[in-house]
Amino acid sequence: MILTQENYFLEEANKEYLSVSQYKNFIGCLGRLGCEAEAIAKLNNNWEQKKTTPLLVGSYVDAHFEGTLDLFKAKNPEIFTKSSGALRAEYKRAEEVINRIERDEYFMLHMAGEKQVIMTAELFGALWKIKMDSYFPGKLIVDLKCMKSLHDTHYTKDFGHMEFIRYWGYDIQAAIYQKVVEINTGHLLPVKIAAASKEEFPDIEVIQIEQQLMDEALSEVEKNVPKIIALKNGEIDPLRCEMCDYCKHTKVLTQSIWSSELLGAV
Repeated sequence: MILTQENYFLEEANKEYLSVSQYKNFIGCLGRLGCEAEAIAKLNNNWEQKKTTPLLVGSYVDAHFEGTLDLFKAKNPEIFTKSSGALRAEYKRAEEVINRIERDEYFMLHMAGEKQVIMTAELFGALWKIKMDSYFPGKLIVDLKCMKSLHDTHYTKDFGHMEFIRYWGYDIQAAIYQKVVEINTGHLLPVKIAAASKEEFPDIEVIQIEQQLMDEALSEVEKNVPKIIALKNGEIDPLRCEMCDYCKHTKVLTQSIWSSELLGAV
């Protein structure tokens, strides 16, 4: 299957190719638990991620810089008021983020690459697909992120305090993008995240991902891909996390639990 902008997110493409978002659906990241059952349900179009206001604000910013804002607005009429057709107040923050980005010359230099470039490659026994926000052939890969805050500290029991890059698995994304581009072009390119916050006064940063972080992330991906392949091929049954919305919605009770079990894995 040859991928295009039109079919990139379709069910057929998702079943043939593995992507970073799909990988994180199966495996998770430090900030979000993966669920094999939910991932398979999404893959079969039996479950759809809920559209939240923070998600739509970020998607609005993404669509603006992709040049697809009109299409985004058409697909998401709920961001407009029914009475006047004006942009709802909570989504005006997206416009503020865009304006803040566009008045920074250094940030905009990083957004000036080739937009939404698709590449595919075989990696660890699976076909992967990527779509880059801003690609400078032979020089640089840039991904745009719109976050709640850029400088919040995140904590996990096993890894301690960390920034949003590792917490939300953007080191995984950077590693996959870098490797797929290298397979296609022979160039091992640096990867940067052009990030903006959704705060009242949006913060902005251009962040270069350390090569060591990407190397470690890629090594972890290599360990997990064989199981994902087996799950997608129907060779093994997916496990339920019993924590995500999909598992809550489809839960069937068969026995009682002890009060101590309500805490789960703490």
